[in-house]
Amino acid sequence: MNYELFKAINGLSHHSAILDSIMVFITEYSIYAYALFLLAMWLFGSTKGRQNALYAGFTGIAALIVNYLITKVYVEPRPFVEHTVHTLIPHAADASFPSDHTTGALAISIAILFRNKKLGWPLVIFGLLTGFSRIWVGHHYPIDVLGSIIVALVVGFLLFRFSNVLRPIVDLIVRIYESIVHKNKSTNHNL
Repeated sequence: MNYELFKAINGLSHHSAILDSIMVFITEYSIYAYALFLLAMWLFGSTKGRQNALYAGFTGIAALIVNYLITKVYVEPRPFVEHTVHTLIPHAADASFPSDHTTGALAISIAILFRNKKLGWPLVIFGLLTGFSRIWVGHHYPIDVLGSIIVALVVGFLLFRFSNVLRPIVDLIVRIYESIVHKNKSTNHNL
């Protein structure tokens, strides 16, 4: 069933240059879009926005560590290794399960969603689209994306539930940053 669903989704590729270009763009650049989003939250957001950006960053990193540990226990070959697949872009023949791109995108999205629903839902949708694009371009099976969703949900929930453990670190980083920025603004204002 996993392979049949993969064929159905991946079979949509190579029929529309526009759709293929969109999926390739999402699959290659979504993680950079998330990084830029967190950077914008950090630079232009309030104290709460900076805290949320840090929580989201920590959640993404923790989820990717879980992915790494999973690949040390279970290795699933990529679809193009086991089958004849016409991928849209090349990729290393490393472990397929779970998808790092999808996990990172959704872990960040879920962390933001728990703290800000208005920002979180569009990010979750984009994270799911990232997972879909990974199947479209031929790099992952649907089960890899489902595994990523589960990892992101579990890690996102746990880090939100136990965010008080991270709170001193998050607060310290934000305080140091804001004191430096405030000090620089005061110095520039006095000149």
